[in-house]
Amino acid sequence: MLVIILYFNFIILSLFMPMQKKEFKFLALGDSYTIGESVAEQDSWPNQLAKKLNISKPKIIATTGWRTDDLAGAIKTADLKAEYDLVSLLIGVNNQYQGKSAKQYEVEFEELLKTAIHLAKGKNKNVFVVSIPDYGFTPYGKSKQESITTQLNVFNEINKRITDRYRITYFDITEISRRGLDEPELVAGDRLHSSGKMYTLWVDKISAGLKKVVR
Repeated sequence: MLVIILYFNFIILSLFMPMQKKEFKFLALGDSYTIGESVAEQDSWPNQLAKKLNISKPKIIATTGWRTDDLAGAIKTADLKAEYDLVSLLIGVNNQYQGKSAKQYEVEFEELLKTAIHLAKGKNKNVFVVSIPDYGFTPYGKSKQESITTQLNVFNEINKRITDRYRITYFDITEISRRGLDEPELVAGDRLHSSGKMYTLWVDKISAGLKKVVR
């Protein structure tokens, strides 16, 4: 009888114990949108995604202002191992903002994608790319919205084409970012970057598409 009681006590306790996060290594590569400029750390989209997927806190290699070449240099300096179960790549807004050529972006983005695959243990299915948000739909970029949008469309066409060639999952969040002027709460306090609420919308879309990768 005592054994039965102890067994049921164990079952009851296990039901109320918090679930342990999976030992699942997530690497997020990018720029200000990945590091979460102007939002709390926990509100950045990589951290929100890790929480939603119940995996370990991500390692983030990203800094505000980085172009593709900056990110490539930082990855080399970080001396990362090819041990990640999930690797994301979101880069390009600063190539456009700083007037760098689309041709240069094309070459450097493909090299970064190859690096991401390598870091994901060589598995394409464990890599995903996020499109570049459109900051033309923020108070900061509103006055130049048409030119910003036109240029970013070119950069996103490039990263989408390359991503498809490597048969890697691509998440287009650009249209979500274009709700910024109509829904001010989706823009951070700096009037330029995405807010935590905006990132939540991204995460809802991304997490739904990653069910086969993270189980």
